[in-house]
Amino acid sequence: MLGHRPLNAEDYFTILKRRWWIIGFPAIVLPVLAVAATLYIPAKYVSQSSVQIGQQKVSNDLVKSVITEDINSRLASINQQIESRSSILPIVEKFNLYADQKLTMDDRIALARKNIDIQALGTGFARTNGIPGFTIAFTASEAHTAQQVCAEITSLFIAANLTDQTDATAGSTDFIKEQLNNAKTTLDDQDAKMAEFERKYFGMRPEDEGNNISYLNSLNTQLEASTQALSRKEQDKSLMESMLASQATATPATVSPQTQEQQLQSLLAQQTNLTQRYSANYPDVIAINRQIADLRAKMAHPSSVQAYAAAPAATGGNDSVAVQDLRARIRANDLAIQQERTQQAQINKSIRDYQTRIQSTPQVEEEYKQLTRDTQTSQALYDSLLGKLNQAQMATDLQNRQQGETFSVLDPANLPDNPTFPKRRVFASGGLAGGLALGLLFVALLEYRDTALRTERDIWAFTQLPTLAVIAWSGDVALASKPTKPSRLKRLFRRNHPKDPLAAAQG
Repeated sequence: MLGHRPLNAEDYFTILKRRWWIIGFPAIVLPVLAVAATLYIPAKYVSQSSVQIGQQKVSNDLVKSVITEDINSRLASINQQIESRSSILPIVEKFNLYADQKLTMDDRIALARKNIDIQALGTGFARTNGIPGFTIAFTASEAHTAQQVCAEITSLFIAANLTDQTDATAGSTDFIKEQLNNAKTTLDDQDAKMAEFERKYFGMRPEDEGNNISYLNSLNTQLEASTQALSRKEQDKSLMESMLASQATATPATVSPQTQEQQLQSLLAQQTNLTQRYSANYPDVIAINRQIADLRAKMAHPSSVQAYAAAPAATGGNDSVAVQDLRARIRANDLAIQQERTQQAQINKSIRDYQTRIQSTPQVEEEYKQLTRDTQTSQALYDSLLGKLNQAQMATDLQNRQQGETFSVLDPANLPDNPTFPKRRVFASGGLAGGLALGLLFVALLEYRDTALRTERDIWAFTQLPTLAVIAWSGDVALASKPTKPSRLKRLFRRNHPKDPLAAAQG
């Protein structure tokens, strides 16, 4: 009846006093059975090793590592490599793992992979580059096997990390070399195009525009000076030709004082013109002075002039010295005029060339900008790749010297003294807890099925009537026809019906 009303501490004590053996029996038997079961369960030994992740010993400001992948990602990648079939199969065959379980090779590999456990080492200090290390554990049925396999897996991790770093540095170096060669080829092509551009548009580049304008102004000045010089030489030629004509047509009979006076005035005008431009030692000034002196001498002695004029006729009509001098001066002037015109033509040609350069500057500037931009881009790419190649080579050298990031064994694989499973203390504790739980469950079930009235509270809970009197229990009453008692097991699970309070008092 206790299971059909609220219970207090006294009720629980009464139940425990009445049914303690139901709780005690499984609490004793189940721990014994659990400990006995450990004798038939295969033992499992766990060997563990610790690996420390060493940082790069040279500052990253001096040598940058080509490996930029996070350490956690790299560990996951290495773990996948280690747990691959190609890596697990040699270990299973070498140590003959799980050969007594009659499993297929795939099942043995899967079981070995399941028994590998990788855990990160945690410390109280923060690290910017990730975890400081990790542990490797392997579970096996024998202690020595667990230790050997754990050491083998640790070696595979260290070798895989070294191989990955070597492959990464070598791959990066080879890739950068290939890109550098391509960049060098492109840069050489750009240099060749730039050289061809310089040859084709020499003096026509944008930076030459100022010089071209200066040269053009200078050429224009030279052309103007040459034009003026040519004009003066042509005037001199005309003057000398007129003088020659007058000298050639003059004879003793026809030369009159008026003609001589006109010749003198012409020579004086030429003298004035020449002295304004040249010094007294200039050949033309000396010649004109001599002619003026000769003419004045002739005008002062008319008879000598006639004799002088008649002398050439007597000798065959040869020219006078003055005429020869004029002819020579005219020929020299012709040569000077020809040279001046040749120089003027050269100046005009240079002016046209510089005008063409200046007019072509905008078009050449556009092409020059395009070519310069491509060349600068190629040069910048080449310089960048060259710097990266130097960094990659230094990183490779650093890796070869074991000065980069390394995996080192902090604690080698240990030989386990005791199995991690099964633990008899744990099994005994579990059996005790299970036995107590099972006993309490049985007691709760029995108390729920029990409807016997034992106390006033039971009577009140069943009849909701007050108790008039309570007769103390005085022992069993012998009956003439004593019924056969059911067995203890039957009475344990028998459902008791409520008793009549009066019948119970009479009994």
